Amino acid sequence: MPSDADALVAFHGKLSERTRYLRYFGAYPRIPQRDLERFSVVDHHDRVAFVALLGDDIIAVGRYERLGDGPSAEVAFVVDDAHQGRGVGSILLEHLAAAASESGLRRFVAEVLAENAAMVRVFRDAGYQVSRAIEEGVLHLEFDIDPTEESLAVARAREQAAEARSVYNLLHPRSVAVIGASADPTKVGYSVLSNLLAADFAGTVYPVNPEHRSVRGVRAYPSVVDIPDPVDLAVVAVPADQVESVLDGALAKGVKTLLIVTAGFGEAGPHGLHAELRLVGEARAHGMRVVGPNALGVLNTDPAVRLNATLAPRLPKRGRAGFFCQSGALGTAILADAEARGLGLSTFVSAGNRADVSGNDLLQYWETDTSTDLVLLYLESFGNPRKFARLARRLGRSKPIVAVKSGRHAVRPQLAATSAEVDESSVQALFEQAGVVRVETLAQLFDTALVFAHQPLPAGPRIGIVGNSSAIGLLAADTARAQGLRLAFDPVDVGPQAGPEDFAAAVREALNNPETDALVAVFVPPLSIPGSTYARALREAAQELDQGKPIVSTFLAAEGVPDELAVPGPDGAPGRGSIPSYPSPERAVNALAKVVRYAAWRQRPQGTLIRPDGLHVEQAEQVVREILAGGDKNVVLEDADIVRLLGCYGIDVVPFRVVSSAEAAVQAAEELGYPVTVKAVDERLRGRPDLAGVRLDLASPDAVRRGYEDLSEVSGERDVYVQKMAPKGISCLIGLQDDPSFGSLVSFGLSGLVSTLLGDRAYRAVPLTDVDAATLIREPKSAPLLTGYRGDEPADLAALQDMVLRVAALAEDHPEVRALTLDPVMASPEGAFVANARIVLGPPPARPDTGPRRLRPINATF
Repeated sequence: MPSDADALVAFHGKLSERTRYLRYFGAYPRIPQRDLERFSVVDHHDRVAFVALLGDDIIAVGRYERLGDGPSAEVAFVVDDAHQGRGVGSILLEHLAAAASESGLRRFVAEVLAENAAMVRVFRDAGYQVSRAIEEGVLHLEFDIDPTEESLAVARAREQAAEARSVYNLLHPRSVAVIGASADPTKVGYSVLSNLLAADFAGTVYPVNPEHRSVRGVRAYPSVVDIPDPVDLAVVAVPADQVESVLDGALAKGVKTLLIVTAGFGEAGPHGLHAELRLVGEARAHGMRVVGPNALGVLNTDPAVRLNATLAPRLPKRGRAGFFCQSGALGTAILADAEARGLGLSTFVSAGNRADVSGNDLLQYWETDTSTDLVLLYLESFGNPRKFARLARRLGRSKPIVAVKSGRHAVRPQLAATSAEVDESSVQALFEQAGVVRVETLAQLFDTALVFAHQPLPAGPRIGIVGNSSAIGLLAADTARAQGLRLAFDPVDVGPQAGPEDFAAAVREALNNPETDALVAVFVPPLSIPGSTYARALREAAQELDQGKPIVSTFLAAEGVPDELAVPGPDGAPGRGSIPSYPSPERAVNALAKVVRYAAWRQRPQGTLIRPDGLHVEQAEQVVREILAGGDKNVVLEDADIVRLLGCYGIDVVPFRVVSSAEAAVQAAEELGYPVTVKAVDERLRGRPDLAGVRLDLASPDAVRRGYEDLSEVSGERDVYVQKMAPKGISCLIGLQDDPSFGSLVSFGLSGLVSTLLGDRAYRAVPLTDVDAATLIREPKSAPLLTGYRGDEPADLAALQDMVLRVAALAEDHPEVRALTLDPVMASPEGAFVANARIVLGPPPARPDTGPRRLRPINATF
C-alpha cells in the first residue's frame, strides 16, 4: 500500500464517509506527549476502520472486514513512513482485535509481501500465535485474536510505560509556569509561587502576569506563549472563566501538563461540569495531561527536583511513601499530619475533581519508581474500578497499598461525571482480592503507614508482648486475639521498677525467640528514670539484633515516631528501623494486624488464571445471540435456554421435567429414576423456608401422585417440576452480578434465610485464578459446614471450586450475562449438583478494562 498522506486519506475514504472520532491518550511511549494521539472509528460490526492522527496529519489507517459469515476477518493497515517503528501499527492491531472480538470474530487473516519484515514483526511482537504460508512472494498469515497471556502482557507493558511516563513528566518538570502569579498574599497565585520558591525548586520558575514585569523579584511574562523557553508544567491560578483562554495559550506553547488549582468547575454545577469536560477533552486531544481542577497540587521531595507546586506552605521531609489524595481540602491537613508523625513522602498528588490524572495513573508510575516503597491513597470514588483492581493487584505484590475509601453513601458532584458507583461489597471484594490494605479513617491510614514505612514485614501472625505494665500488656493481648493474631508467649511484664537494661534484655529475649514474628512493646515511664532512656534502650536493642521482625510500641504516650525511637533517614526524617509509637496498645496492635494480613496475602501463591476443560464458547455465543435477537433489554431465560447455556460451560442441571398431570408426573419419575422431588413452578413457593412448594424424596408412584396433587392445590397451577433427587449435601448458592463499572462479581455462600439475612457471602471479581476460587468457597463464616464440621463427611470442595471457575469463565466470555444464580447447589462428598438456576441476559452494561483511558466518542465527519 502507498504510505503518503493522500493515499492514507483515499484508503480510509473507500471504507466510509462517516466516522466517529475517538480521542485517545498515552498510546505511544516513543511519541512526544504533546502530540495529538487519536483514532477515528468506522463501526459496521462486519467492517471497522481506525485512523490515527498526529496534529492534523493522518499517520496510519487500519481496518478489518469479515470474510463471509464465519468467525474470520481480513485485516490490513498502513503506517506513514515517517512514523514506522514507533508502535503505531501495534496499537492499531490491538484496537482492531478488540473491536473484532466484540463483534464475535475470532480470527484474523492477512496478506503481506514477504520482504515486508516490519509488518510481519508487528504481528509477531503483538503476542499472537501466527501461522504462515508463502506463495509467489506473498505471506498468508492467520492467527486467533482471543487475548493470550503473551498478547496481554505486551499490551499492558505498553500501557504502563506510556502512563508512567506521563506522570513522570508531571512530577519531574524542568520548568514551571505559574499562570496567575500574584504579589497579593491573599491570592492563590501568591501562595503557589511562594511555595515553589521556598522549596528551592531545582528548575526554572516563570510567573505569568500581564500587569507586572516581575512578581516577588522574579521576571514575569504577559502570557505563557511569551516565555522564551519550553514549559513542562503550568500551574493555573486564574478565575474559572479565564481558564479556557489560558488553555489555548498552553496548547500553543506545547505545555506537557496543566495543574489547575482553580475551583468553579464540576463542583459548581452542570455549567461548570460541561466546561471541565470540554477543557480536559481539548487537552487530551493535544497530548496534555491535566491535574484537577480544584486541586491542591503536586510535590516531589527528590533533592534533584524539590517541587512544591501546592497550596501547602512546607515541603514534607524526604521519605519513601507516595500519596494520592482526591480531596484538595484535606490535602494540607494530610501533609501536616504526615510531618507531625514523622512519615516522610517521596511524592504527593492532590487531584481535586480528578478530571484526567487519577489514582490509576499514579499506580502505574509508582510501580517503577525506585524512590517509592509504599503507596497511600485517599479515595472518594473510582474512575475505572476494573483497572484499579488490575493495577493494584500487580503493584501490591511488591509495594504495600494502604487506602481510605470514603463516599460510601454519596459522591461529590464534581466527581460524579468521572466516577463509577460501586456498592460496598464490590469495594471490599476489590480491595481484598488486590491485596489493598483498607482502613476506615485517615488516622488508621497513618497508623498503618508508619509500620510499613519503618519496619519489615512479619513472617507470620505470632506476636510477642513485652512491657512494664501487666494491665497494658493484657489490653494488647486481647486486641491481638480479636484481630486473629496469635500470642507467641504470655505477655512479659518486667515490672514498674525495672531499669532500661532489664527492659532491653526482655526485648532481646523476645526477638530472639523463634516463635516470635513481631513484637509489641508497651511501656509506662516510671517516675525515677526519664522515659527517653528506656526508648533509646528499646531502639538500640532492636538495631543490635536486626532480626527482621517488626516492632510497634506504646511509648511515652507519643504518636508517630519520637526522636528517641527514630533512626535518621534522608533529610533527617525517621528512616527504616525507626519504631512507631501509638497512644494506646489497641491502636498499636490494630496497625500491626493489618501489616500481618498484608504479609500473609503477599506470601500466598498468586494463582493461575484457569480455563476449565470442556468449554464451548462459540456455542454459548450462538445461544446468547438467539435469545437477544429480539432486542429486549433484559431477558429472563426459560428453563431450556438455561440448560443449553450452562451446558456449554460444563455446568449440568440435575435432570427434570415439567408436567401438567399426576400421571405425567409419575411417568417423568419413572424416566428420571427414583427418588425424585416435585417442586412448584412459582419461585416464591419453592424458595420458602418451610418448603411449602417442595416435596422431597418421593420414592414411589403413589408418593409422586400425592406430591403432585398437594402442590397443585397449594400453587393453584397444574404445572409442576419433577426432578431427580440430587445426593444429599449442604445447600449452597453461587451467584453472578455485574456492576456497570466494576465488572462481574462471583459470590458464594450457603443457601437459606439465615445466611441471606446475615450477609454471609464471599465475593471475587472476574477473572478468577484457582487460588481465588479456592479461597472464595472457604471464606463465608458458615463454610466449615462444608469441611466436616462436627464429624460430618466433607463435601467435594474441588467440584465446587470447578463450578465457580466455570461460572467465572461464562461471565468473562459473555458480558451479556447480567445476573446468574445457582441455588441450590447441593455440595456433597459425591460432587456439586445444581438443582435450580436463574439467568438474566441483556446488553453488556459496560466496556471491559481495555487499557489506557479514552474519552467518549464525538460524532464528526472525516
